[in-house]
Amino acid sequence: MADRPFPVEVTDGAAEVLRRMLAKATAPSVFVRVGVKGGGCSGLEYVVKLDDREIPGDVRWVAEGVTVVCDPKSAEFLEGSRLVASGNLIGGGLTFENPNAARSCGCGTSFLPKG
Repeated sequence: MADRPFPVEVTDGAAEVLRRMLAKATAPSVFVRVGVKGGGCSGLEYVVKLDDREIPGDVRWVAEGVTVVCDPKSAEFLEGSRLVASGNLIGGGLTFENPNAARSCGCGTSFLPKG
């Protein structure tokens, strides 16, 4: 994995949610993976999960003390985004504020990219 700054801001509240997720992990080398995948009601669905497998080309950065990893394709859709604690149980209490989204679904778990 490449260590370099990555322009997804993780707010204090989101970092706290991620730390709680990591505290439940059993593998010692686990990290938070963010990304997107096809699906959801708007075209692309956000992914936030724990992972312990590195993928060639992954981008890794530390945000608020939490190691976050993203695959390069997803990074294109997430660049400039902000990960925030939503207080909503849908999406695990996290949501993305994404400037690359033309529109988002009502629950905030998926989006239609611009262009």
